[in-house]
Amino acid sequence: MAAAQVFALLIAVFAISAAALAARHSPSARSGSPVPLLGVNVENVLPVSLSGADADIATAARLHATVVRSEVAWSAMQPTGPTAYDPRALAYLDRLLADAAARHIRVILLVDSAPCWDSSAPPEVLKSCATRSTRANGYPPKDPAAYAAFVAFLAQRYGSTLAAIEIWNEPDQINEHFFAGPEKARRYAELLKLAYPAIKRANPAVTVIAGSLVGSNGVFLRALYAQGIKGYYDGLAVHYYTLTLASVRSIRRVQLANGDATPLWLDEFGWTSCWPHQRIQAEQACVTAAVQAANLRDVLRALVRSSYIAAEVVYRLSDDPNEDFGVESKSGVSKPAFRAVASAFASPFGAVSRAKLKLHLRSGAIYAAGSGPAGDIMELEASAGNGLLYRATFVLDRFDRYSLRLPRALGKHHVSVHVWQLWAGRHAGASASI
Repeated sequence: MAAAQVFALLIAVFAISAAALAARHSPSARSGSPVPLLGVNVENVLPVSLSGADADIATAARLHATVVRSEVAWSAMQPTGPTAYDPRALAYLDRLLADAAARHIRVILLVDSAPCWDSSAPPEVLKSCATRSTRANGYPPKDPAAYAAFVAFLAQRYGSTLAAIEIWNEPDQINEHFFAGPEKARRYAELLKLAYPAIKRANPAVTVIAGSLVGSNGVFLRALYAQGIKGYYDGLAVHYYTLTLASVRSIRRVQLANGDATPLWLDEFGWTSCWPHQRIQAEQACVTAAVQAANLRDVLRALVRSSYIAAEVVYRLSDDPNEDFGVESKSGVSKPAFRAVASAFASPFGAVSRAKLKLHLRSGAIYAAGSGPAGDIMELEASAGNGLLYRATFVLDRFDRYSLRLPRALGKHHVSVHVWQLWAGRHAGASASI
């Protein structure tokens, strides 16, 4: 879609207080709370060369990260049964945790991927199950107690080095790559209710995060509440790529409406710098390397001001052969995002981009055009000398730009316009008159 177009329906409103609107949507300020954990997603734990762990932690330290997140595929760690561990995978995990501890970096372990011997996949899928990386690994375990025993082992072995253990990945993801099969809410709740007490028995100090949600409309989270998950986690993980800030705010409202005030762990989010070679990658709109850098810096600094965010973990450290979400290339060359993220981690309360606005006349109508910080819904308010007031809600295009034609009823002269991002608030907006 062209930069001059807008992705959302414009809504005209005539009697709403702009101050009340901004107050309703503004995040709660962080007052005296510690800065959230700030970090990146690194390579998955697999039976591969230990030098990969060394390189990832060294690079994370250069970013000023205080946390890294890594996926631990249970299917790779215990491929043959519940009593044996793959020695190379375990050695890699040991090395990653030791390197992180030496650099004073904590680790979030995302634990998923059911091994063939405990996958609940249907027989036609299970019959072709290899030791790892097959469709069968994307089904929940048929015996959740075996998973609980495995995460308890991790809690006992690594203890204070851990920032958290994350229970599975994206159970509400529609592509069914991670938690396939029916009755997802019931089965995820069952897994969580066994894993949480097992971890706490092994090491009461280990933080357990649940959810790993991709949906911000609250439907799946409400289903989890109905299954009785409250009391079985210390925080909720969310993975939001599109409209990150709006999604965080949305799911927080659902939490509070259900009596849940646990912090949110935004431990997977980012933008892919695949423009102009591609338009869409991994279901996300491609952007330029410069836009990726600006978006990451702005969202990191916007979120740090909110009291209910426990962690902000960028996806990801390095590009892989199929995706360009990394802050460095596949060959290890720093992209513009590397410097932007390092700056945000080192100075988390630094400046965030502000909305920009210009007005011009074209074909007898006023156009409002400009740019804004990524991640949230934008608001526009126009007042005319003839007494009319117009308001619109919209989102930016992939390059953080917008162009709106104002109603002709406002006239062509003596029109004042103000534009702002909901998260930042009206005071951080831009004004112009014509």
